[in-house]
Amino acid sequence: MDSNQNQQGMFDITVEQAKLLGSSQRVKIIGSLTDTPKTAKQVADELGESPGSIHYHIQKLYDGGLIDLVETRTVGGIVEKYYKSKAKWFNTTGPQSLDPALADDYNAVSSTKIQLRLQLTEEERVELAKDFRSLLEKWVKKTIAAKDDSKEYAIGVNLVSTEEASKK
Repeated sequence: MDSNQNQQGMFDITVEQAKLLGSSQRVKIIGSLTDTPKTAKQVADELGESPGSIHYHIQKLYDGGLIDLVETRTVGGIVEKYYKSKAKWFNTTGPQSLDPALADDYNAVSSTKIQLRLQLTEEERVELAKDFRSLLEKWVKKTIAAKDDSKEYAIGVNLVSTEEASKK
């Protein structure tokens, strides 16, 4: 297991790396690169975006250590670089809000806040987290192609044990 891979299969990242994922475009790129290595051109074609823009974002994700260069091929004098995401899910720790759009004081045009408390066993907590990840993956795939009338939204799910908070 990679030293950054935790027991839940999440890849642990720094706040600086998390900031690289603060755009839906980069999340879509990560989604495109989770299962199959692809070139920037292949990702651009899949997302319906310009290769130059996708190449820029892929380079930022690569430089930030979130994707790996897994293969280089020379085809007809052209070097093709194939990238793959280090993980499907990334995890950060610490009190700092990683996405400013999810901060309580963010001045959003529209917002839907959903909060509740549940009594869960550890197995149920794991299952619920898995269900949320599956739901979010479904929506990343559903929205992977660019649409002219779409807007970017930030989604944050924070599953927190109240017992841990009260012990401090």
